[in-house]
Amino acid sequence: MHIAILTFDGYNELDSLIALGVLNRVREPGWRVSIASPAPRVRSMNGVTIEAMADLEQACDADAVIVGSGARTREVVADPAIMRVLGRLDPARQLLAAQCSGTLVLAKLGLLTDVPACTDLSTKPWVVAAGVEVLDQPFFARGPLATAGGCLASAYLATWTIARLHSLAAAEEAMHYVAPVGEKAEYVAQAMRNVTPYLAPALK
Repeated sequence: MHIAILTFDGYNELDSLIALGVLNRVREPGWRVSIASPAPRVRSMNGVTIEAMADLEQACDADAVIVGSGARTREVVADPAIMRVLGRLDPARQLLAAQCSGTLVLAKLGLLTDVPACTDLSTKPWVVAAGVEVLDQPFFARGPLATAGGCLASAYLATWTIARLHSLAAAEEAMHYVAPVGEKAEYVAQAMRNVTPYLAPALK
């Protein structure tokens, strides 16, 4: 099972790396989580440089793809080469999720037609201009599509992805591991309140 987190130059560390950390709490043979980028290295909005673990072509073949956020997302959606590759993303065969300005990528790909979405406050006008209804909440999912708004809501995307690809119990365990000591029950309950309404009845 391969989950790719699309991470571009100017990326937001909280968006890509929190999801990476939570998703990697699943200890299952064949479970793989990758930072996927169009270049071998990408530099964050705060100057943190990381190496890609997969390229965009490999990401498009993943079982789930999370589109991370960043300061240069409008440049990403204006890049024909990147968008041509990402045009292979297909909710008929993979889970697709987006964090904050990553929602703009899914919107520009035409994947959010008639699907309301979450994003951050700065990105909201661009997503609305792309014809997508923006919700005033941290997380929303419909079928194989999910979006989150606010950096720390990346944990909800990770929780939803684990629940969909593995199990709700594994999602709860992952959140329990990363939650603050003394507040673990509250953090797990909060994540479940946000995610479980959008899971199929069999997964709840």
